[in-house]
Amino acid sequence: MRGLITFTVAVCLAAQAVSASTGSAMIAVPSGQNIAFIDALQDRTGQGLTQRFRFLAPDLPQMLQSQSYQTLEADLAHLCEVYALPRLGMPQPKMIVISLHERAVEFGASAPDVAQVFEAYRPNDTICEWEAF
Repeated sequence: MRGLITFTVAVCLAAQAVSASTGSAMIAVPSGQNIAFIDALQDRTGQGLTQRFRFLAPDLPQMLQSQSYQTLEADLAHLCEVYALPRLGMPQPKMIVISLHERAVEFGASAPDVAQVFEAYRPNDTICEWEAF
């Protein structure tokens, strides 16, 4: 019994450490890279109400060098459809922006040493339509 309690405590502490380091649980994406939710922000741009979902992707620099853009875009579209769409409130935004960051940076802050990518999508029922800027 003592071993089971020790194991349970160790598992709980490890889970807390992962959660503390990423800010939330890992999210599965098609490429298999490690993704965790950072935050969601809402603002009004010239396009109308925009909902931004920001994610931590510590392996992003390696991903950018070793994978095609199509692989990365599949992850972004997946995050939009599986993570963002179910979390939209009312009024529904005109645009959803999904961004991946090597490290968490303050929204709007300049961080040229941090790999970051983003894509914009228009919510359309259960899918996210890529939105060209």
